Amino acid sequence: MLAAADPKAQRIIADFPILAKPTSRGKRLVYLDSAATSQKPRAVIDALVDYYTTYNANIHRGVYELAERATDAFEGARAKVARFINARESAEIIWTRNATEAINLVSFSWGLENLKPGDAILTSQLEHHSNLVPWQLLAAKTGAELRFIESDQNGELLLDDLEEKLSGVKLVAITHISNTMGSIVPLDEIVPLAHAAGAIVLVDGAQSIPHMPVDVQDLEVDFFAASGHKMCGPTGIGFLYGRRELLDAMPPFLTGGDMIRRVAYTETSYNEIPWKFEAGTSNIADAIALGAAVDYLSDVGMTWIREHEIRLTRYALERLETLVPRGLAIYGPPEAADRAGVISFNLGDIHAHDLASLLDTGGVCVRAGHHCTMPLMEKMGWPATARASFYLYNMEDDIDVLVAALEKAAEVFRLA
Repeated sequence: MLAAADPKAQRIIADFPILAKPTSRGKRLVYLDSAATSQKPRAVIDALVDYYTTYNANIHRGVYELAERATDAFEGARAKVARFINARESAEIIWTRNATEAINLVSFSWGLENLKPGDAILTSQLEHHSNLVPWQLLAAKTGAELRFIESDQNGELLLDDLEEKLSGVKLVAITHISNTMGSIVPLDEIVPLAHAAGAIVLVDGAQSIPHMPVDVQDLEVDFFAASGHKMCGPTGIGFLYGRRELLDAMPPFLTGGDMIRRVAYTETSYNEIPWKFEAGTSNIADAIALGAAVDYLSDVGMTWIREHEIRLTRYALERLETLVPRGLAIYGPPEAADRAGVISFNLGDIHAHDLASLLDTGGVCVRAGHHCTMPLMEKMGWPATARASFYLYNMEDDIDVLVAALEKAAEVFRLA
C-alpha cells in the first residue's frame, strides 16, 4: 500500500509509543479518534519530563537560573506557535487551556465591550458547541441577534445569501473544519465579505491547525483559536491568536497575578499583551511541550500531513463505499480533497454507541455520539453517528482493519 511503503510514514508511527502497545484484548491498536484528541510523540513526552525533572520553576518573576530557564522555554514556545501560524509577533499569541477558553476570552473581553442591541453575530450550522454556546450567551447579554449560515446535507455551507446575512453583523465566528462532517469552510470567500461589511472574524481552528498549513496573515482572520491536545501536544493547553490592535484595546478576561503592571488598594494598571490575558501561574510545562509538538509537526511538514490525509481519506471513502449495500451511510463531502480526514457514518439501524463498542473489541477506536454538534445532528435527522478520524500516524492498513470490523458488525447484526 502507498503509505505503508512510505519510509517517512513508518518513521512517524515509531515516534508514538502508545501505538506499539497492544490493547487489553491483545489486538493491535487502531486509533481513529484524533479529531477528539491526538496521540503524543516521544519528543513531546520527553519535553514534559525534562521540564519537571531538570528545570521546574515558576516563570517571569524569578531571577535565579532555574526560573530564567523556565521563562525562556515558556516564552520560546510562544514564539514557536507564532511562527507556526505566521503571526506578526509573539505577543499576538495568548496561552489558554484550549480553543474553548480562547473563544470565551473573545466573547467576554471583546464581545461585551463591542456589541449592543441592533448588532448581530453570524456563525454557522456546523459549529461545535464551543463556538455556539458562548455566542448564545453573548447575544442574550448584549441584545445582539444571532444568525446562522446554513449547511447542505454534505456539511458544505450555502453562501448565496451571505452578503444579506452580513448586514449589521459585528462578529463572524466560524469553524475552519467541521468536526462532524469533515467539510472545509471556504474562509477565502467568507473573510473578505465579512470585513467589507465591517465585521471582525474569529475562526475556530481546533480541527484545522493539526492537519494543514495555517497562515493567519494569509487568511486575514482577526482571531484564531486552537487546542494543543489535537495537534500532538498535551491536554490543558491551547492558544488564542489575536491582532495586536484588537488585543490592546480589550480588557482582561481574568484578573490576578502576572496580568498586572501596578496594583494599589483602590486601582490597578494592567500588563501589556500577551500577559494581560494570562492571570495567575500559567500552565508552564504544557506550553513548553506544545512548543515541542510544533517543532515535531514542522519537522514532518504540514503540507506532507495534509497530502497524506487526503490519500488516506480517499482510500477510506473507496473502501467504505463497498459497505453501502449493507446499510452503511457515509456523511460529508464526497471528494477527499474537499474534506479533512474525518468521516462520520452509521451502519444500518445499529446505534452508533453499540457500533463503536463492537469495533473496540477489534482494537479499533472511533468516536460515537453527537460530537458536541447537537443542533447539526437534529438538522440532519441523526440521533448519533460513529466517526473515524485520521492523522499523520495512520496508514491504509488501519482503514482495512476498520472496514473488516464493520463487515463483522454487519454479520453480527445480520445486515444484508
